[in-house]
Amino acid sequence: MAQPKTADQPETLAPALASMTVLVAAVIVHDQATDRIVLLQRGRDAKFAPGKWDLPGGKSEPGEPITETAVRELHEEAGLTVRPESLAVAHIVHGAWGVAAPNGYLTVVFTTTEWSGELRNREPHKHAEVRWAETDALPDDFVPTTASALHRHLNQGPGITLRGWR
Repeated sequence: MAQPKTADQPETLAPALASMTVLVAAVIVHDQATDRIVLLQRGRDAKFAPGKWDLPGGKSEPGEPITETAVRELHEEAGLTVRPESLAVAHIVHGAWGVAAPNGYLTVVFTTTEWSGELRNREPHKHAEVRWAETDALPDDFVPTTASALHRHLNQGPGITLRGWR
């Protein structure tokens, strides 16, 4: 949910708005008891990474805190509900450019072990499948940046992935 503008916030200048980096949140929902995580498969007609596996996530709305983006996107895509305070930063991905982000993007990948709800594909027009996957049997056809974040989280802990920088 976007936060209301307050009097102490300066107006955003048009040139700054046009060159903003897109802010994205992704969530690793880790069921540690069964060592599974939630994955979604992007639809064949997706603008970004068609047919590839990915973590639930998406772009922030103007004025929306990144933790709220994570909560909103996870619920919109997979039907699971998490509290913002249950999220921990697992990884940061900083890309120089992207399909819908010609000026770059910053993805904050969160992890959580606490959720409620039943996993289901709430956006079948966008995603071919949403499912639990065992961490030792992850699909090969994965979005590279989130695959990097996920493998780093599972094997080493928090980290940073840079993509497209010279």
